[in-house]
Amino acid sequence: MKERFRQFMMGRYGADQLSRFIMGCGIVTLVLYMILRDSLWYWLTIVLLIWNYFRVLSRNHQKRYQENLKYLEIRGKVTGFFRGARTAARDKNFRIYRCPSCHQKVRVPRGKGKISITCPKCHHEFIKKT
Repeated sequence: MKERFRQFMMGRYGADQLSRFIMGCGIVTLVLYMILRDSLWYWLTIVLLIWNYFRVLSRNHQKRYQENLKYLEIRGKVTGFFRGARTAARDKNFRIYRCPSCHQKVRVPRGKGKISITCPKCHHEFIKKT
């Protein structure tokens, strides 16, 4: 039986981060269906599970790989946004500015009044109030 399953899965894409996320969403919608007994959650669960099995059993590796990369890019932006907000909230002694020419983040001390800031990346000077 184990050998037959291995033969069946040979050449298939398998599980990746996106399929794990879809499965997690499917479990959440299943729990919501069990609590609320609304058919919307039932059908959403079915769609998510079918989509997940389609991705896992697919033989089109390139397409599934591109989908996973897009998911990781979006997830990185979302987690990066919250990570940056957490860091900014923790560091009250500095202000973060972006360079107007290259958009590099520059950290300067608070409470120094108007200062001239030089970007460490492109050496562009700009004036900001801290």
